[in-house]
Amino acid sequence: MSEPPGTAVSFETAAISHSPSDFPAEAVVDAGKSAEARADETAGRSFAAQRVLAPVRPGRWILTAVVLVVVAQFVHGLATNPFYQWDRFGYWFLRPTILDGLLITLEVAALSAVLGLLGGVVLALARLSRSPVLRAVSWTYVWALRSIPLIVVLIFLYNFSALYATLSIGVPFGPAFFTFDESRLATDMTVAVIGLGLNEAAYAAEVVRGGILSVDQGQHEAASALGLPSFYRFRKIVLPQALRSITPNYVNQLIGLIKSTSLVFYVSLLDLFGSAQTMGATYPGDIVPLLLVVTVWYLILTSVVSVVQFYVERHYARGATRTLPPTPLQKLRAGLTDLRARVRREAAV
Repeated sequence: MSEPPGTAVSFETAAISHSPSDFPAEAVVDAGKSAEARADETAGRSFAAQRVLAPVRPGRWILTAVVLVVVAQFVHGLATNPFYQWDRFGYWFLRPTILDGLLITLEVAALSAVLGLLGGVVLALARLSRSPVLRAVSWTYVWALRSIPLIVVLIFLYNFSALYATLSIGVPFGPAFFTFDESRLATDMTVAVIGLGLNEAAYAAEVVRGGILSVDQGQHEAASALGLPSFYRFRKIVLPQALRSITPNYVNQLIGLIKSTSLVFYVSLLDLFGSAQTMGATYPGDIVPLLLVVTVWYLILTSVVSVVQFYVERHYARGATRTLPPTPLQKLRAGLTDLRARVRREAAV
């Protein structure tokens, strides 16, 4: 098929007259696109060049302002209300009487926590055992101690010598080898620790049992298939995984135990609350500052326990999460870095 005269151009001539260097690369690419595609691409570039703004949320800003105003009013009231008597608060905060009561509170809480945790583990294992007698006794104990108020338990133990004047060790229903005077053994500290420990064991048993049941059944089956002994299986496989669930729940119980130590005042043990109560009876005008002293010390104790809880949970989270939760110091550094980056972006604009 012949071309019309004057329109025939050889391939070599076209290549010489229009070399690739005569056209920009973008023009060569755009030449193969339709007009609609070029328009869409231009619109996309202009949209990308624009700054993306976060949506405006007026409700959030209004709620934030209201909360800040309420907090500011509360702090202002604490600082300016003369009824709080902050000078007397400073006087009583580190008095030897208060510190002695604080040491008794720590001692009672520590001993009761150990006793309660050990008793809770034993009761939880009894609830999970195959023996119907152990299951029944454990369930009855947990049911009874969770049903009876703690103050009743403490007062009952405080008057235990009225029911059993002596305690003995010997053959059941037979002769006694050793006899003890219960009134001499049951000191105020002993009654407080045993009462709080028995009550704590009932709650700790359910916490431990729930943590053990949270471990996947396949872990038990795999350990059994390997022929591992029961105690080794529980200590090395089940318990480390159960502690991830036990820790936060038991720390809640521990915080409640620290606050429950204020009830030992009713069994004649002068703990932190008891010391403040005694000083309040001697100095009636300082009741409010003394209550504030007790409040601040309890806040300090529970805050320390919460910090320990965070690091214990972080320790047992290894291997269960891809990244460990950041510590408060790491959060602060990340926040400062983000703030500096945001300030730089604002300055650049």
